[in-house]
Amino acid sequence: MDYKDTLLMPKTEFPMRGNLPNREPKMQEEWENKKIYEKVQERTAGRPMFVLHDGPPYANGDIHMGHALNKILKDFIVRYKSMTGYNAPYVPGWDTHGLPIETALTKKGKVDRKKLTVAEFRKKCEEYALQQIDNQREQFKRLGVRGDWDNPYVTLTHEYEAQQIRVFGDMAKKGYIYKGKKPVYWSPSSESALAEAEIEYHDKRSPSIYVAFDVVDGKGVLDGDEKYVIWTTTPWTIPANLGISVHPELDYAVVKVNDEKYIVAQGLIEQLEKELDWSSFEVLKTVKGSELEYTVAKHPLYDRESLVMNGDHVTLEAGTGCVHTAPGHGEDDYIIGQKYNLDVLCPVDDKGVMTEEAPMFEGLFYDNANKPITEKLKEAGALLHLNFMTHSYPHDWRTKKPVIFRATAQWFASIKDFRDDLLREINEVKWVPKWGETRLFNMVRDRGDWCISRQRAWGVPIPIFYGEDGEPIINDETIDHVSDLFRQHGSNIWFEWETKDLLPEGFTSEHSPNGTFTKEMDIMDVWFDSGSSHQSVLEERDDLQRPADLYLEGSDQYRGWFNSSLSTAVAVTGKAPYKGVLSHGFTLDGEGRKMSKSIGNVVIPDKVMKQLGADILRLWVASVDYQADVRVSDNILKQVAEVYRKIRNTFRFMLGNLADFDPAKNAVAFEDMSELDQYMLVKLNNLVKEAKAGYEEYQFASVYNKVHNYCTIELSSFYMDIAKDTLYIQHADHPERRGIQTVMYETLVALTKLMSPILSHTADEVWTFIPGVTDESVQLTDMPGVKDLRESEALLEKWDRFMKLRDDVLKALEEARNEKGIKKSLEANVTIYADGEDKNMLEAISNLHKLFIASKASVAGERSQAPDTAKAYDFLTVEIDFAEGEKCERCWVVAPSLGKSEAHPGLCDSCTDIVENHYQ
Repeated sequence: MDYKDTLLMPKTEFPMRGNLPNREPKMQEEWENKKIYEKVQERTAGRPMFVLHDGPPYANGDIHMGHALNKILKDFIVRYKSMTGYNAPYVPGWDTHGLPIETALTKKGKVDRKKLTVAEFRKKCEEYALQQIDNQREQFKRLGVRGDWDNPYVTLTHEYEAQQIRVFGDMAKKGYIYKGKKPVYWSPSSESALAEAEIEYHDKRSPSIYVAFDVVDGKGVLDGDEKYVIWTTTPWTIPANLGISVHPELDYAVVKVNDEKYIVAQGLIEQLEKELDWSSFEVLKTVKGSELEYTVAKHPLYDRESLVMNGDHVTLEAGTGCVHTAPGHGEDDYIIGQKYNLDVLCPVDDKGVMTEEAPMFEGLFYDNANKPITEKLKEAGALLHLNFMTHSYPHDWRTKKPVIFRATAQWFASIKDFRDDLLREINEVKWVPKWGETRLFNMVRDRGDWCISRQRAWGVPIPIFYGEDGEPIINDETIDHVSDLFRQHGSNIWFEWETKDLLPEGFTSEHSPNGTFTKEMDIMDVWFDSGSSHQSVLEERDDLQRPADLYLEGSDQYRGWFNSSLSTAVAVTGKAPYKGVLSHGFTLDGEGRKMSKSIGNVVIPDKVMKQLGADILRLWVASVDYQADVRVSDNILKQVAEVYRKIRNTFRFMLGNLADFDPAKNAVAFEDMSELDQYMLVKLNNLVKEAKAGYEEYQFASVYNKVHNYCTIELSSFYMDIAKDTLYIQHADHPERRGIQTVMYETLVALTKLMSPILSHTADEVWTFIPGVTDESVQLTDMPGVKDLRESEALLEKWDRFMKLRDDVLKALEEARNEKGIKKSLEANVTIYADGEDKNMLEAISNLHKLFIASKASVAGERSQAPDTAKAYDFLTVEIDFAEGEKCERCWVVAPSLGKSEAHPGLCDSCTDIVENHYQ
C-alpha cells in the first residue's frame, strides 16, 4: 500500500499565483454582465442611505496615482457600507468646463480657434470632454471601483446646468450676487480672472525698490519739505499709485539723512538704516499715524497727488510702515481707496500690457515695465534703493505663469453677507482629520468675496440680461426661463440664439423701454460648477439625497470643492451639503519627492495594474496613512505584493483543507470543539470586531495590519501549522479534524468578507471556491457579525499565555537545530520545566507534543529542578533531545515502537489504527 494515498492532503483549484493583470479584467467584465452594482442596490434597497458624494475629477488626460488613491478610498467605504446595513449608492462624476480643455484643443492643433464661432468652439470642447470621460471611466473601472458608471453626473449635461442656474438665481434673489469693479487675481496668460482656489504659489525673483514721495501739504503736522518712503516689489504698479497708507496707532519718525528728511515708521528705523545704507541720521520728530491722515504727497512721476490715509492693514513686518497704495491693484488698497473715495485706476489691460493711463510706459508688458519705471524714478531722484529678492508669489495653477491683482468689472458672490452661517455650519460637520475644521474655518473667516465670473468661452454662462440703460436684469422669471431652456437645449444656446429669444415670451422691463436687451458674455467660475453639485446631483437624482454623508477628496480641496460646495449650499439652503468631510494627502515617490516627468519618478496606475494588478494597488492604499502625504514606488509595491502573496496563500491553504467539508453536514458546534479550536474562533471574533471598527473610523491601515498579522501569526505560524497533523493524517470524519475544518471554514468566510472592500477581485475569486456558500458574489453579502462567545475571557487569557510559553519552546528548538543537528522539530523530544500556573496549565494539555510539532513533549518539574543541560528562557526552562524510537512512514512522528500490525510494520500505533479502520 502507498501510504500517501491514505493522507488527506489539500486539494483546490484555487490557483497559487494571482495572475491579477489577466484575471481582473475578466472578473470586471463578469461583474458588468451580471450587473453586480445594480444587484447590490436592489439587495440593500429600503435600508438607511449612506451617500458618499463623488468630487468630480477634471476630464482631461489619463488618471494618476492621486486619482487612484482617491477613488480606491471611496470604494473601500462604499463597499463596506453596503455590507453593514446601508444602501450606499456611488455615482461618479466629472468636471468638464474650464481653460485646460480650451488649451488642450488649441495647443494640440485640434481646432483653429479664430475660424470658429463661440458656439462652434464650445461644441468642440464638449466633444473633447466626453472623449476624456470615456478614457478615464475605463481606467477608474480597471481599479475595481464599483459604481453607476453608465449614469455618472457630468457638469456639462443639460440637467446639471439647469440646476446650476437655479443655484445662481437663488443666491441672486437673496442679494448675494453683485457686479463691481475691484481688484481680483488676474492671469495675463489666461486672460481671465481667477478664484483663490485657482492660485498656487511658486518662488519668483522680483525687484525690491524704495521710493520717495515729496510732501506737498503737511496739514500743519509736517513742514512740507519731507518725503514719505514707500517700498514695493512691483514697480509696475507705481503708475497706478493714488495714495500712501499709514497705521493710525504706529509712531512715525521724521528722519534727517544728509540734507533729506524722510518719514518712516519708528519701529523700522534700525532695519532701514542697514537697508538704505544710512551712514548717519537724526530723528527730528515723531508723530502718530493718525496725525498724518489727509496729508498729501506728490506722485514721483506724474503731476498728481497721493493722499495719505489711515489703514489697519499696515504692519511693521517689512518695508517702511508707509504703504504704496494702488486701489486698482490690491485688495487692501481697494478697500482703503473706497473709504477715502479714490478712483480705481488700473492702467493694465487683459493681456497684462500697460495702457495709455500709464504715460511713458504704454504698450509694455507689465513685468517688462519694471526696469523702465525704475529708471524713470531714478531720473526723478525718487529712487532710494534697488535690489532683487526671491519670494513666494501667486501663479495661475494651469499655465504656471505669475498672476497680478487687477481691477476689472466682475460678478461676485458676497461671502460676507452669510459668513456667520458658513462658520456655524463648519462647526456642525464631522471633520477627519480634525485639523480640517480649523483650516476651512480660518479660510472662510478671512476670505473676501468670491469672484465668480470668467472671461472665457467654455463654461456655464452667467444668466444675466442688461437693459438699454446698462442695468443688469435678474429675477425669478428670467432665471426659471433660462434654467428650463438649458434643461431642454443645453447652455450652448446662450451663444447661438439672439438675446430676445432667450427671454420669456413678452418679457418687458423698465430698464428697456424700447424692448432691446443684451446678455452677459462671461461664464461662471468652474468652482461654481462643481460647487453646485449638491443641487445638480444630490437633489436632482432620486437615488441620492442631500446632505451627503461624506465628501472625500485631497487636502487641496479645502480651498476648492469643500469650500465652494459649502458656500453655494449654505447660501441656498442654510445648511452644509455634507455631514462629514474626510481628506487625504498627496502621492509622492519613494523618497518623499513630488512626482515629476522630468525627474522620471512618476508611478502610473495603468502600468502598475498591467504589471501587478489592481488588487496590489488597492492593498497599497489600505496600507498607508492616507491622511498625510503617502509614498509609492516600485519597491514599496513589491513589498505590498509580498503581503498579498501571504494573504492569498492563507486563503489557498484553507480552501485546500476544506475540499471534503460540507458546512451543512460536517460543522462542529462551538461547545463540542477543543479548547484550542474555541480559542481560534474567539481570536477570529476579536479580529472581526477590530477590523470593522477600523472600517467605521476610516482607518484602513488598521484593517490591513490586523488581517495581515492574523494571517501570518495566528494562522500560518501557529494554527495552520499544528493543524496539518490532524487534517492530513486523521480519517476524514474524525471529530478533531471536523472541528479544525469548522474553524477554517468560519475563518475563511469571515476573512473573505472582511477583505472584500479592499481586495475586491481576490475576495470574489475566493468566494467561488468556498464550499456551501449560495450567494452569487461576496459583494452580495453582509460583513460577519460579532458573536457573543461564552467564557471567552478565561479562554483567551489561558491560550494567550500558552502562546508566550510556546515561543520559548520554539526558540529552544531553533537553537537545537544549530547546536544538536535536529533538522526537523518532529525529531525532537521536548522536556519542559515550569513554575506555578504555567506548570499546571501545560500538564493539563493532552497531546502537548502536537502543539510544538514534536514527537514527544512533557513537563518534568519546576524550573529550579532543571538540569544544567537545559536552557532558561523568559518563562520556561527547556531541554531538547532527539526523540527515541523510529520514524513512522506515514506521519513521520518518531515513536518508541512501530509495527503494531504485521501488515503495517513501518507505522506507529495511531497510523496503524487509521489505515486498518478506514483504508483497508
